[in-house]
Parts: sequence; structure tokens; C-alpha cells
Amino acid sequence: MREMSQEIKDEYEKIKDKISYEDFLKKMEEYKKENADVSFIDDISIAHMVVGDYITEKNEPTEEVKDLWKIKDLETGKQHINLLGRVMSISNVKKFTSKKGREGKLANLILADETGRIRVVFWTENIKLMDKFQEGDVVQINDVEVKQGFRDDETHLNIQSSLEKLDPTDYPDLPPYNDKITPLSEIKGDMEVNVVARVIRIPRIRSFDRNGRDGKVASLELQDKSGSMQFTLWNKDTNLIDDLDLKEGDAVRILGAQSRVRNGEVSLSHSWIGRIVKGDFDVPEYQEDILKIGDAHEMRNVTLIGLVSKVYDTITFERDDGTTGKVKSMELEDDTGAIRLTLWNEDTEIDVKKGDILKIIGGNIEFDDYSGTNYRVNTNWNTKLIINPPIDQEMKDKLNEVGKYLKPMKINDLNKIEDDGEEVDIIGRVVNLYEPNEFQRDDGTTGMVRTAEIADDSGMVRVSLWDNKAEHQMKEGDALKIENARTRLGDYQVDLSVGKTSRLIEPTEEEIKDLPSLKDVESMIYQSKKIKELAEGDRDVSIFGRVLSMGEPTQFTKSDGSAGIVRSMEIADDTGVIRASLWDDQANTSFKEGEAVKIDNPRVNMRNDRVELSVGRTTMITKPAEDETSVPSLDEIEGKLYPSKNIGDIEEGNQSIKVTGEVVDIRGNKILFEMCPNCNKRVNWAEDGYICDICGEKIEKPNMLMIISLMLEDDTGTISITFFRKAAEEILGMTTTEAEEIIATTGDEGSLEEKVGDLVGRQITVIADASFDEYNEEVRLNARKMVDVKL
Repeated sequence: MREMSQEIKDEYEKIKDKISYEDFLKKMEEYKKENADVSFIDDISIAHMVVGDYITEKNEPTEEVKDLWKIKDLETGKQHINLLGRVMSISNVKKFTSKKGREGKLANLILADETGRIRVVFWTENIKLMDKFQEGDVVQINDVEVKQGFRDDETHLNIQSSLEKLDPTDYPDLPPYNDKITPLSEIKGDMEVNVVARVIRIPRIRSFDRNGRDGKVASLELQDKSGSMQFTLWNKDTNLIDDLDLKEGDAVRILGAQSRVRNGEVSLSHSWIGRIVKGDFDVPEYQEDILKIGDAHEMRNVTLIGLVSKVYDTITFERDDGTTGKVKSMELEDDTGAIRLTLWNEDTEIDVKKGDILKIIGGNIEFDDYSGTNYRVNTNWNTKLIINPPIDQEMKDKLNEVGKYLKPMKINDLNKIEDDGEEVDIIGRVVNLYEPNEFQRDDGTTGMVRTAEIADDSGMVRVSLWDNKAEHQMKEGDALKIENARTRLGDYQVDLSVGKTSRLIEPTEEEIKDLPSLKDVESMIYQSKKIKELAEGDRDVSIFGRVLSMGEPTQFTKSDGSAGIVRSMEIADDTGVIRASLWDDQANTSFKEGEAVKIDNPRVNMRNDRVELSVGRTTMITKPAEDETSVPSLDEIEGKLYPSKNIGDIEEGNQSIKVTGEVVDIRGNKILFEMCPNCNKRVNWAEDGYICDICGEKIEKPNMLMIISLMLEDDTGTISITFFRKAAEEILGMTTTEAEEIIATTGDEGSLEEKVGDLVGRQITVIADASFDEYNEEVRLNARKMVDVKL
């Protein structure tokens, strides 16, 4: 048997001689099931119902019986009592959700007799009774219960309660009801008033923090013949806007409103016993005064309509008290001028786009020398913003005419701009996207920048994305809309800077319906060239080839003192070979010899009378897609690039020839040579150290250069061939460092002579260049690359 509260036990005591304890509990469960949908039913109410079945006129109740109670005599716990009095106020019906998740309704009225006043609570099942009366009526309410309220005792109806309206002339001693309507202009602070007015503004319901809990507020603007005034709804009362379907232009009677004075201005607040009634009341029609933007000056509480011509990204800032705020700016235009609009905090979240028509009700205009339009409109907590409001056709046509120029620019037209800092919009496809780079600002903070190249069907532009814009999620091939980018004039082209007030937006399907695919964009922008077609100064070219060789990365010191890194790569196609220098981050490429490679937008330079490529941060080096230009195999490339020649047919000036022969002799037994680390020239030993004759300095530790000279022979002749650096390491099968360690261990420079001598008798195939040796008056070979070594 479950434990009962003392109150329920007391109820059972009243009828314990009529029913057993077990049957009492069973009847309670039956009533609970029957009334499961009744919003205010609790266990004590169920117990009252069971007791009521047994206490009748023939059975004296334990409680004193009175036909009508005076309000001053009521006490908490009194039940089954009847009240008579005058209705002094009625609240609007309000909705609620019980702890069990059931939805219900409640309403309050204040009932008065000659002894006092008391709150009477109507619940869901009693709401229908409220159609029988209004403020000022005399009513009798039967079978109510007195409970302890938030401040004072209050009475609650139950499912068995009833109500009847009485003739007020029969009760002359009841307090009178004051039905006076007070004009808005006569309201002072700290009054309870009834007003009749027209709603001229319903702002957005705003949230606020009240001691750690969420609160809500909405301040409506009212107007009658005498003036206008704010009327504020708080928390759950804000639901009345939807419950009553309130709209601008509705006439209302507001009963029991409370007035207050704040900052010298009188306003009204809806009270818990107040009521809002919509109706056809005698108040002036509302004539909306819409300010033309060209007439703006310092003024408050204005209404204006304009076309959104610019939208800037939201900026987050920290207030003096440590809390976070948000601000967002945009510009509005009509046929008379333009003005800056500033939105704060929650208002920054409205989904407004460039080209929308925006109506502002209740804005304040201030002078602003920095806005670019001399004035700005500030919103406040009582401002209402309407996106694309219903307006007459004439105004719509004028605003659409104003907005004709708002379309994004074609990228090629950017080059017509002659001023730095112009704000522009573009729509394009991300062609190249580079890794973000951090940098240090003058104030010590860390910034971030990322470079992207955006293209449409007219051209391509380089874009610098700063700080949080550098973190925008995108990839190559994505369509992107950029608003409010600022132009930067370079030596040969216009670049764009995308900072904190710029916007990165995903364009609509309509906006990109004519935008070419990434493949089509690249084919339009980049001119694909063969290596032999390259010329100094070429721009926007694409090269497809295969990696012939990859050098090791080399560190160096830049002119500004920072560290740099460079790596050499040789690329070949079926027309030629070209050297590419990979700088800094590009030096970390993972390409291997023999792999196909695509290089977009390299710098094409001339060095030592040969064309070379420079691959920096604005160059993309990638693996070609399967559907792009096919690259011949390495064997096919080498077959075309490196024609085979017999030794007897080699002539001065032959380049990149393939020569096969047997090693018949070694020229010299020294293979490691000391080099100056500064100028890379030979150094000489002088008494106590190495001296560079070119630099004129003593060298503490020279670099070592491996050189191997051999004699090569085939059936047609004999020729000298010299292997330098990597080619020497390849034919010897040993790195320069390993050779140094052997010499250091043995202390004999000739200790490697035997290993070099093992090359005699081997057949090798090598790629080499032929030149004339004036000292020996003979043609000789300089090896470029080993192809094969055989015993």
C-alpha cells in the first residue's frame, strides 16, 4: 500500500466510517483515470472528489457550511465554498504545458466584495465559463477552494465549479468598477489604466538573461488621438501576440495596464491581471510616415524602406564588462540616396541579402562622418526589421531600378578599375587554393593569410583571404561568391583582398548556371605548352611532363634574414627537358622520378641562356587527372629526348645523348675535391688551413665535391667522360658523405682507388652532353644521368 500525504489522510478521516481504506484508494485511482486529461487535477483534488461522494446534505460535513463567504473570512484550505462579488479585472487566457507534458489553459480574474479582493483562477475545463461575464459584472462562483498563492491566498475552480451572472442592482454595496479610458497623453507614472489605441508597431520578440534564466520581451507601439506610447509584454505574455493574432493596424482595448517612467519617458506594461481585447474601436487610422533616405538627418524613431546594396560580415567584439557583443553593417539605397545601417547583437542574425528590400521601423538616425554616407541608422531593442515587406508597385519599381547595378562584376572587368580599395563583388570557381600562412603583425598578434585564384568565363583573379576568411571551408572546383572584396592594384593586374567586412557566400544555382566547370575554366585560363615552346616571361601556362630527377632540398638564408628552402627538379615531355626550382613549401612535394606531373602558372625565367621554371606559392604542382592530356611514358620520353650515338659519331655541342661503352681506364685517383661553401669554387691548402682565392677568406670546413673521370670505349672509338656530384655517386654506388667517412677512417685519400678501379671492364649507359676540352684539345663528355651499369 503506497504512502499517503497527511492531507489525503485527513480527507479519509472524514469518511472512514463510510468506506474502507482500500476502497478509498481504489476510488481515487478510478477518478484519476477518468480525469487524466484535466490539467489541474492532483491527488488532493481526487481525494476531495471521493469525499464529496459521501458527504451530502443528509450527512453533516466536518467543515462549517456557509452559502456565501466574505472574502475577508477566507483561509487557506477552505473547500467547497461559494463567492459573490464584482469582477474588477480579467486576464487573457494563457497557455501552459504541465510537468507531465500536457497542454492546458488558465486565466485569472480579480473578484471584489465590500470586505476585500481575491484572485480567482480558471483552469482549462473552466475557461468556457468566461464567456458569461466581463469586467464590472457581478457574479457568483460556486464550489471553489482556497489555496496559498505566490503572495496571498487565492481561490481555484475545480471540475465541479459553476458560475452565474447576477443583476448588479441587487448588490449596491459592492465596490464600483472603474471603466474609464485614459488618453495616452494623460498617463503619468505608477498608474493602472485602461486605454483604447491602435497598434502601429509589433517588434521582434527579444531574449535576455534574467539572473541566469532566459527572459523574453516585446514592446508594442500604441497610438490614439492624443499621442503614442510603448506597451511592453514580458516573458510568457509575449505569446499573446500570436494567441490574439495581433498585427500592425489592429485596434485594441487594454485593461489594467501598469504605467512607469524610465529615462524621463512614460510607458505601459501588461500586468498579470490585465487583458488585451481586439475590436472595432474608435481610434484614428494609422498613417505610416516613410522617410526618404535623402532626407535623413539626426532624428529618432523613424521608418524607412530601402534596397540593401551592401552587406558586411558580422564582427564580434568584447565589451568593457568582458561579455561578447556583435555588430553588423549594411547599406540601404532608395531613389534619393544611400545610408549605412548598423545592427547589434540579435539583429545581426537576420537573413538579409544584397538586393533584398528592407523596412526599418523605429530606427534612430545619427551623424557618422566615417560611414561614407554621412548618416547611419542605428537599431535598438524596439526596432522592427521586415525583409521584403509588402509595398506598392511604384516604390518596388523605383527600388528595383536602384538595384540594377548590384550584379557581381566579371573578373576580366576588374582590370578596368583604376583605384585601390574599391569594393567589388565577384562569382567564380576556385581554381587554385594554397595553404594558409601565419604572420606576425606590428602589434605582436598573429595573423593568417591564404591565397586563392578564382576564375569565371572571362578571366582569373588572385585573392588574399585574411584571418578568419583564410579558414573558410572550400576546395578547388567550388563555386564561390565574394562580396565587398577590396581591389589592390599590382604591377600588371588587379588583385582582391578579402578581410573582416568581406563576405564569402555559397552562390545560388541561378547565379552559377552559366559558370564553367573547373576543367573548362582551366582550359580557358591556362595555355597548355610543350617544353620546347616555353619562352621567358610566359604567364598562365600549363606544362605536362614526367619527373626525370629530383634533387635534395637545400636551405639558404634570404635577404631579410629568414630561412628559405629550394629544391631542383627536372621535367621532361616528348619535346624537351626543363629544370624547375621548387621554393619553400613547394620544395616539400612528394613527386618521385618517373611520375607524371602538371604545373600551372609557373614563372618562366632565363638562366645561363636556358629557360627554367620557378615554382613558388602562386604555382600549382599536381598530378594530372585521368581525363587530362596524356603524358608519354618515361621510356618513350627518353627515346625521343636522348638519341643514342656511337662514340665515333659524337660531336662538340651534342646535348642529352645516350652513350653506351666499356670503361677502359680511370683518369686520376682523387675523387673528392674541397670547395668553398660560399662561392662553390675550389679551395687550396695553405700551411694551417684552406684558403678560397675568390673570396679571400680562410675556410674552416669546405664542402666536398665528388668527381670521377673515366675513359669510355665502343667499337667506333674512345672518349673521356666526367661524372659530377649525383652522377658520380650513382656510378660509384656511394654517397659523398660515405666517401668522406672512408677517407677520414683510413687517413688515405687513395683508399677509394680500388673501388673506382672496379669500374674498369664494366659496360655503362649514360646520358651526357658533349663539349670541347681546349686544354687537351679533344671532345669529351659530361655525364648528366646514369642509365645502366653492367659487369
